[in-house]
Amino acid sequence: VQLMESGGGSVQAGGSLRLSCAISGFTDKPSCMAWFRQAPGKEREGIGSIQNDGRTRMSDSVKGRSTISRDNANNILYLQMDNLKLNDTATYYCAAAINRAFCALAHGGVWEEKWFNSWGQGTQVTVSS
Repeated sequence: VQLMESGGGSVQAGGSLRLSCAISGFTDKPSCMAWFRQAPGKEREGIGSIQNDGRTRMSDSVKGRSTISRDNANNILYLQMDNLKLNDTATYYCAAAINRAFCALAHGGVWEEKWFNSWGQGTQVTVSS
C-alpha cells in the first residue's frame, strides 16, 4: 500500500485544516486506517482510526475537534481538524493496517505503530498564535 498525505500548512490557533491521504497500490485491502502525529521532541502518537465499516475512534487529545472520514470511491482518507491549538503542531502521518485484531484494538483507543504496515511520508502542520 502506498500512502501520500497532503493538506498540511500553517494556520492560526482556532483555525481549521483538512488533511488528505491518498491510498494506492494495495493488494490486501487494509482493515483500518489511522492518523498519527509527531510533535518536535516527542514520540509519534496515534490520534484516531477508521474501520472499513466507517466506525471511528479519536484520541482524547483531539476528540471533539477532529474527525476522520474516507472517500472509498476515490481511496482518500481525511482528517478534519478544527479549533486547532498550539500543541497540535506536528508532522501528521496516515497509516494502514491489515491485521483485523490490531484494528479492533485500535478501535478501542490504542494505536501501536508496529501494528501498521504502511505509512505515508508525513505532512507538517504548524499552529501559531
